[in-house]
Amino acid sequence: MALSKHALSAVGAATLLLAALPAHAEIKIGITASGTGPGAVLGQPQLRAVDTLPTEIAGEKITYIPLDDASDPSKAAQNARKLMLEDRVDVLIGSSLTPVTLPLIDMAAENETPLMSMAAAAALVEPMDDKRKWVFKVVPNDDLMAEAIMKYIADSGVKRLGYIGVSDGYGEGYYNEVVRLAPELGIDITTHEVYARNDASVTGQVLKVLATKPDAVFIASAGSPAVLPQKALRERGYKGPIFQTHGVASQAFIDLGGDAVEGAIFAGEAFTVADDLPADSPFKAPTTEFITKYKEATGEAPPIFAAHMYDSVRLLEAAIPKALEAGQPGTPEFRRALRSALEQSDGVYLNNGLSQITPDDHNGYDARSAFLIVVKDGQFRTTE
Repeated sequence: MALSKHALSAVGAATLLLAALPAHAEIKIGITASGTGPGAVLGQPQLRAVDTLPTEIAGEKITYIPLDDASDPSKAAQNARKLMLEDRVDVLIGSSLTPVTLPLIDMAAENETPLMSMAAAAALVEPMDDKRKWVFKVVPNDDLMAEAIMKYIADSGVKRLGYIGVSDGYGEGYYNEVVRLAPELGIDITTHEVYARNDASVTGQVLKVLATKPDAVFIASAGSPAVLPQKALRERGYKGPIFQTHGVASQAFIDLGGDAVEGAIFAGEAFTVADDLPADSPFKAPTTEFITKYKEATGEAPPIFAAHMYDSVRLLEAAIPKALEAGQPGTPEFRRALRSALEQSDGVYLNNGLSQITPDDHNGYDARSAFLIVVKDGQFRTTE
């Protein structure tokens, strides 16, 4: 039976109404991480952690586009360009290392796309400016962790501290904090030795450190490269305290270092000592949740680096519902609103600490997020 004119009018009106309603669009999250190269010990678990991430947030489908940047700044920039210009992602996560991440800052600002960094250096988000306002960092700043460990070093009676670190943004960032804090703590920094992450030997640097007869040695490195100077020190008979950074918080550090890394002390995140946290700790739930999901997805226990990926998306989970009120995914309006919403991530407990991001602080952690950790009997344990 033919429809009446009134029925046809009603169908037409309904069609126009449906056309006027906003269409649901997937939220695209681009990822560039160091799955190969010197940063692989960080990037590989970060890429595996993608399987633990939510596929829907606030009723919107989430699509992840992960790429390997081979620990190379140029490749990371190439990945970012593809993800932002071709895939038109709403947010970019990456990269694993500070020097690999630095070129992404300009690109994120130019394309007005929020960048969630999984690298450590404070220089990625400080000082705040028109470019860095697009960058957010889930790894606690090196200045926070440096202050915690340097106070511990001073309290342990150390007066002369030797330094050896990687010759990139991570190592230099830590060195700058160490020399800034040392005078007020009554500590003399006796050396400034550096090495490349892919060096096979640090014999010369270690001999120079030992020649200054330090009370203790501070190593600023991350992942497996952090083992090299500690092993070299022990092989040459050094028996004093050795302090490291939160960049060593992976089982690979213990497995590669063996007895040589026993007793190493550093300031790190709650995740690393999750088993030692009391049941009523507000950090217990997020760490337990992630560790369970990662084990289910991979069959392995996760290192802290994998948690950087998970925490980045935890922050996005809190921000996306607010951003959706201002625009649809895939639009500049949504990306701008997402950036603004991330600046309101106040009081979110993560594997990496208590996030309290503000417009002036895109890291957002304080001393409550720094835990003193020691390698004891082949495990990471709290020093208390």
